[in-house]
Amino acid sequence: MEVGVSIERAIELANEIPLLFGTEIQSLADAHDVVLAKSLESMVDDPRFDNSAMDGWAVKEADCTNSNSKLEIIGTIQAGSSEEIEVKHGQACRIMTGAPIPPGADSIVMIEDSVVMDGYVTINGPARPHFIRKQGENITAGEVGLQSGSKLKPAHLAMVAMMGYAEIPVIKPPKIAIIGTGDELVEPGQPLQSGQIYESNTTALVGLVSEIGCEPVKYPFVTDDLDGLRKTFDLAASECDAILTSGGVSMGEWDLVRRLMEEEGEVKFWRVLIKPGGPLLFGSWKGTPLFGLPGNPVSSQIVFLSIVVPWISNSCGYHPTHGPKLYDKVRVKLLSAAAGTKSKVTLRRIQIIEQGNILVGDVPKNQGSGNLRSMVNCNGLTFLPIGVDGKSGDIIDALWLR
Repeated sequence: MEVGVSIERAIELANEIPLLFGTEIQSLADAHDVVLAKSLESMVDDPRFDNSAMDGWAVKEADCTNSNSKLEIIGTIQAGSSEEIEVKHGQACRIMTGAPIPPGADSIVMIEDSVVMDGYVTINGPARPHFIRKQGENITAGEVGLQSGSKLKPAHLAMVAMMGYAEIPVIKPPKIAIIGTGDELVEPGQPLQSGQIYESNTTALVGLVSEIGCEPVKYPFVTDDLDGLRKTFDLAASECDAILTSGGVSMGEWDLVRRLMEEEGEVKFWRVLIKPGGPLLFGSWKGTPLFGLPGNPVSSQIVFLSIVVPWISNSCGYHPTHGPKLYDKVRVKLLSAAAGTKSKVTLRRIQIIEQGNILVGDVPKNQGSGNLRSMVNCNGLTFLPIGVDGKSGDIIDALWLR
């Protein structure tokens, strides 16, 4: 077990126990917002054949070098037509957008550049070869059109359909167990006794897990009892692909998650050199990856965003531009000071806005790790290196949680 690791080292160690995932075949109609499990090669050329980019006339360019060229109309080709009409010198064929180019034609004249009379068309504008969309100019049969790990949005699904697929292999959303711990926790809506609080961490984690494309499985709260915690861990490990716990990982007598993991599980690291969120634990319980998140509400969310999300993305091979949010690391000009920490990377909440062609950020004053309102009113986190303070006007790294 490593103790007191950097955020980069934490992600590196977590990657040694990856999140395992399955695949399933899904129909195109049901594949919105899922992640592609295998790269797809196009079954066809696109376009499948040379076709017209607009309504107009299919002609020979050499016949249209002079203004007012007069050509014989020999027919009409519509989109979907299989009729073959050969265009010879002195002839023109009316053609619709998407219709196949007839043999002999090498250019298209726009319909608005023509006048029709008595079976002839007079051409008043240029004949343009580039108005012909060439077979395979977008993609050829056998060429990879979409990479494994792409998250499928409407544009991707249209590409899948164009390539000829009715069904595709997708990543089965991993099941993530979410377990809150502590004697003081009460479900919202229930009466509170002395010393009790409404539990909010698992509510946030359910939303965060869903937001990145995984399936949250929330378990009942576990009181500060080793036997109960062990049974819940066993159940979660048998039903889910990973486990997230909230609380019980610091240095107190009743921090039982840490104690149970050190005695009976496998721990890869404990404590990360970040603030807030330092008392993070990672390891595995009976082969199932487990993150022991801090109990403070803000710390829990920040650790998930900065460490758990990259781990899930790395494990599942999500494409960095199309996968679940990895959150953009951006450069932000501070509008107010952000105090750093001597021995830790400081992840302060920040409100980022676009101001002209730069990003600026304001740092709220109340940065307590239990202040959930500060998370509601922010959309970013500072990335202040160890021992560095951010002064008003400084340009710093930040995570933009858009």
